[in-house]
Order: sequence, then C-alpha cells, then structure tokens
Amino acid sequence: MTLYEKLQADVKQAMLARDEVSRDTLRMLVAAVKKQELEQGKEITEELVMTILQVAAKTRAESIAQFTSAGRNDLVAKEQAELAVVRRYLPQQLDEAQTKAAIQALIGELGITSKKDLGTLMKAAMAKHKGVIDGKLVQKLAGELLA
Repeated sequence: MTLYEKLQADVKQAMLARDEVSRDTLRMLVAAVKKQELEQGKEITEELVMTILQVAAKTRAESIAQFTSAGRNDLVAKEQAELAVVRRYLPQQLDEAQTKAAIQALIGELGITSKKDLGTLMKAAMAKHKGVIDGKLVQKLAGELLA
C-alpha cells in the first residue's frame, strides 16, 4: 500500500471512528495531493506525498509559533492536534545529538574546515538525510562546529 493509499484508507477509518481532527486533516492532505496531480500534472509518487506532508507539518509549526505569540491558545491547540496527525505519516526526525553527529561525520567526509563551506555542508546534509533532518538545526549546529 502506498502512502497516498494509506492516507485515503485512514480518512475512512477516521470517519468511522468519528475522529473529526484526523478526518479533516487527512482530507486536506489528500486534496493537496490531488491538486498537485490535476493542476501541476504531476504523477502521484511517494516523494510527492512526502513533500506535501513535510510542507503541511512546517506550515502548522509556523502557525503554532504565530498563534502562541498572539495568545490564541484555542488555535494553538487545533494546530497542534493537526500537526500530530501529519507527523504520524512522516519519518522520525533526528534529534539534536543525532543531527550533530551526522554533521560532524559530513564535515570529516567532505573535508570542510571553514565557515565559507557552510553551503556545501548544508546541501550535502539535506540531500543525505532528506526528510529526517531539520534544516534550521543543521544550520545552527554547523555554524557552531565551524566557528
């Protein structure tokens, strides 16, 4: 079963379970995939679905930060619930220690010695650990390690 098929099946399960948050979030994800297929003419692939999931997670994380700073706790709770649903389908993210170890390994592997090669390191890290590593954390840790 592909990830897209799993999303569609889980929409039905959420409907049967009367889980409104999951149902609505999964419907939104399925609609985003269909929109890419119809409007952009893209074929539905695992990579396309994964990209849509990552964008949805990032959007919700940004919304949570904005709603928190605005004191809108009702909206924060809604976004957190939706983010939890989206994260069920994403691979487990590397934590800070794992990210630091991965960056140190890449620094040694690529022979990077100065901060001017930060772009090369970022590109390599994001390609090698696509979908499981946070770009902002990589940038922060790489800056510290190369300082």
